[in-house]
Amino acid sequence: MIEFNNVSKIFAGQRAVNNLNLHFKTGAFSVLIGTSGSGKSTTLKMINRLVEHDEGTILFAGEDIRQQPVLALRRRMGYAIQSIGLFPHWTVAQNIATVLHLQKWSRSKSNARVDELMALLGLESSLRERFPHQLSGGQQQRVGVARALAADPEVLLMDEPFGALDPVTRAALQQEMVRIHRLLGRTIVLVTHDIDEALQLADHLVLMDSGEVVQQGTPLDMLTAPRNDFVREFFGRSELGVRLLSLRQVRGYLRHEQPVDGEPLRDDMSLREALSAFVARQCDVLPVCDAQGQPCGTLHFRDLLRVEASGDIPA
Repeated sequence: MIEFNNVSKIFAGQRAVNNLNLHFKTGAFSVLIGTSGSGKSTTLKMINRLVEHDEGTILFAGEDIRQQPVLALRRRMGYAIQSIGLFPHWTVAQNIATVLHLQKWSRSKSNARVDELMALLGLESSLRERFPHQLSGGQQQRVGVARALAADPEVLLMDEPFGALDPVTRAALQQEMVRIHRLLGRTIVLVTHDIDEALQLADHLVLMDSGEVVQQGTPLDMLTAPRNDFVREFFGRSELGVRLLSLRQVRGYLRHEQPVDGEPLRDDMSLREALSAFVARQCDVLPVCDAQGQPCGTLHFRDLLRVEASGDIPA
């Protein structure tokens, strides 16, 4: 979907990004992560030409982005940022329909699309006529994402979209983005400085430093086969076990035995979430249920310790 071939960007004689070669696959959830000033936001902004690259070529759907009119290119891409940028004197519905208005959608078609997106993002219909200052931070961010998705873009670009939110709201929106990605199958490129967020969301993870790609691959590749000491230190040697737990689900560690008493874990929960449940409940074995709420086995605490200690993560 998006290809960088030997791309560089120079600001005031300094290379913000240097000789980037990247391939963001169609339908993938790609995440750019790195140290402050590593060039990840500049890389994202070059995709929709908010920042123009100085060397190399960037292809979008096989076409050089420089050969496409800027407005036409941007209308094929949704864009969501941390500051959201909602128009304060427009209602929720008007903000979501911003791009639809520019594209001259009919009122009935636009209203139907707004209703569809509000339902998708978990925004109650009663919020439709409210103004941004009447919403919580999480609701505002959901409106921002809905606006970015309004015209059904081929790509969704997101620059630190949840950075200003409290941890609970942030976690809820991360889960929402995973659900939306699975539902819509859109190509997403997201920038974050949060390692746990990156590991949770990414199919394809790109670690940058000093304007260059240090390593890219799946989150599991990055944790279990780091290319060098920088990668090891970035993801945290001491936290490796806990982060590995976040990459696998309870269903992969089920013991098919008679369920025990207690509130069951869901089999699609991460092992990291399960670890928190074990600590909170102070027990050694917990029951597990499937998506329909049917008992399907048990999870043992000592099995999580084995994963954390050894990095043993079965396929």
